[in-house]
Amino acid sequence: MTVEHLPVLLREVIALLSPREGGTYIDATVGLGGHSEEILKMIGQDGRVIGIDKDEEALRRTAARLRDNRLILRRGGFSGIEDIVGSAGINEADGILFDLGVSMMQFKDLRRGFSFSSEERLDMRMDISQKLSAWDVINRYPENDLIRILKDYGEEYKAARIVRAIAGQRKRKPIDTCVELADIVARAVGTRGRLHPATKTFQALRIEVNREIGELKEGLDASLRLLRKGGRLCVISYHSLEDRTVKNFMRDNAREQKLRLLVKKPIVPDIREVRGNPSSRSAKLRGAERL
Repeated sequence: MTVEHLPVLLREVIALLSPREGGTYIDATVGLGGHSEEILKMIGQDGRVIGIDKDEEALRRTAARLRDNRLILRRGGFSGIEDIVGSAGINEADGILFDLGVSMMQFKDLRRGFSFSSEERLDMRMDISQKLSAWDVINRYPENDLIRILKDYGEEYKAARIVRAIAGQRKRKPIDTCVELADIVARAVGTRGRLHPATKTFQALRIEVNREIGELKEGLDASLRLLRKGGRLCVISYHSLEDRTVKNFMRDNAREQKLRLLVKKPIVPDIREVRGNPSSRSAKLRGAERL
């Protein structure tokens, strides 16, 4: 599988993060290393980038693509960021970047079970070593829990109708594949509009499987402890639940004079970037500086 790597809001991230020579930077979702690659160009021979990702395949590809001894790659999630960088002998950083959501590599690899069109087993695990998968959530969670997940994480107002359809189907046989689930949702709610009718359901499942909101909150809290004075925090989010979490965190800590907001409103991709990389269209970038 070949995936063209197009880091989202690259120029804008670099402008906000403002990497300096000799600095230490944490790319908390390194993916295929597009943002890290640009940071490495600006930090000189004494600088370092710690690239973290839950996905072992992403780390392997990035190591092979960049081959730079200033780049330290580690496997893990946001909640373990302090232990991860500590194991590399680092306890302070000049900048931290979070690029949230599922990567294009994960989405396009149909074996990973993120895509509506995948005929593979429902999965959606960013870390394939964890036990909980989307199959477990869909086939084993009580109906009330499924409704809550779709409402809270997918902001799906037709959650009850979708869950009734899921419950009816799984009584007859397990719902095994992404295509099966997408079809069930489409039949339950119809196919009006530009977005696939299962978009919010799949988003909610992915967030639940990977504990994304909890991980994000823990990672943001850790960033305050890791950033040295003047260090910068940048976060790219892709849906309103993520962006609201980031906005509230930065606003609250700005009020407590722990952070200084770098932008009043989130930065979004311009029309040229969206045309070249349609998956960037919902991206929002926020930044703050440690006081």
